[in-house]
Amino acid sequence: MDLTLPPKVTARAFARLHEIGAKDAGKALRVAVEGGGCSGFQYDISLDDPAEGDLVLEGEGEQVVIDEVSLPFLADAVIDFTEELIGARFVVQNPNASSSCGCGTSFSM
Repeated sequence: MDLTLPPKVTARAFARLHEIGAKDAGKALRVAVEGGGCSGFQYDISLDDPAEGDLVLEGEGEQVVIDEVSLPFLADAVIDFTEELIGARFVVQNPNASSSCGCGTSFSM
């Protein structure tokens, strides 16, 4: 029995997807984990087509998708949208990351 909690998506992230018309364009926000970056792993966040085998998280008529390979790295994470002086972006708050670099897109486990 797998007790891993799926990632959560904030209302702010779904609202931003709605603002940019992701669903109207037939796209979902894809959050993936890849090898690389300053700390060993990095997030790849893009608008993409949902694929077979993806975990689909839905809210406000919008979708966030995560592939099967990335899912264990994102267990119990929170996907959010933030607007700061340095810019607006989707961010991942990941309790599994033991450290991250200053850019916020790279982490280690």
